[in-house]
Amino acid sequence: MQVCPSCGEENPERFRLCGYCGTPLAPAVAPTEERRTVTIVFSDLQGSTKLGETLDPEAVREVMSRYFDVMTAVLRRHGATIEKFIGDAIMAVFGVPRVHEDDALRAVRAAHETQAALAGLNDELERAYGVRLTNRTGVNTGEVVTGDAATAQRLVTGDTVNTTARLEQAAGPNEILIGDLTLRLMRDAVTVSPVEPLELKGKAERVPAYRLDQVHANVDGLARRQDSPLVGRVAEKTWAPGRMPETACSAETARSRHGLCSESTAGWYDAARARIMRGRCAPSCTRTSTRSTPASKCSMTLRCVASRSSSAVDPTNAVW
Repeated sequence: MQVCPSCGEENPERFRLCGYCGTPLAPAVAPTEERRTVTIVFSDLQGSTKLGETLDPEAVREVMSRYFDVMTAVLRRHGATIEKFIGDAIMAVFGVPRVHEDDALRAVRAAHETQAALAGLNDELERAYGVRLTNRTGVNTGEVVTGDAATAQRLVTGDTVNTTARLEQAAGPNEILIGDLTLRLMRDAVTVSPVEPLELKGKAERVPAYRLDQVHANVDGLARRQDSPLVGRVAEKTWAPGRMPETACSAETARSRHGLCSESTAGWYDAARARIMRGRCAPSCTRTSTRSTPASKCSMTLRCVASRSSSAVDPTNAVW
């Protein structure tokens, strides 16, 4: 017998539609699993037990709800999938269901931003309830086995999950510890302080870890080399100021044009006459569309960057 996913009624195997509500009866699909490399953020709230001693249950619920709302909003804005809440802890995965080449950098940026968000939330909670919250965070990258998010299976399993939780437990108040592979994937975008290799429960050897001190804005995780000569771009390198087509630096058409843009602007860039802006849309940006042409995507990306600039910029008069 087939069970209708909508009304829950049983139907004969030969039925293609539910005989009670008309919902299509899709054949059962075997759950799929795959191995992939992801970056996990594990953040746990400290001292939550004391909240119950100083606040009423309703106030504790309000404080915890606001904390989780703020933390998850930051993580999701950077492209995370919130796998689960474990008591006072949040586990977020970067790389599921969609993999990005900068998942490690996204995860570290998100973790760093949660600290600023927590500071703002603490100011509000102190005024309203007279309390301040403290958390600790671990970030780690590695291979996991992922299940189908549409089913009841766990999203990710593997040693990487356990190591991330152990890093979080070793971190100090409002401190972020990151693993070695995570650092190697975005070393040029952060400033860290090495800590003594950690003896983690369940690990045979000490695990290297690093305390996150700073995340640099608008910096790639790994610096791109621009010293390779361009081949077959003689005409493009002679573009005059103001005449560079906006699609020339569009990452949607070819990554190699990043180097073309840098080399062609180097000869005529004058800080008194022009401003060169480099950036990318945030993961949550909805101003671009998969149906957009490369030129329109480039223009919209520039508008996103210009809108975040501290000084007034007219995107229509800018060169991208």
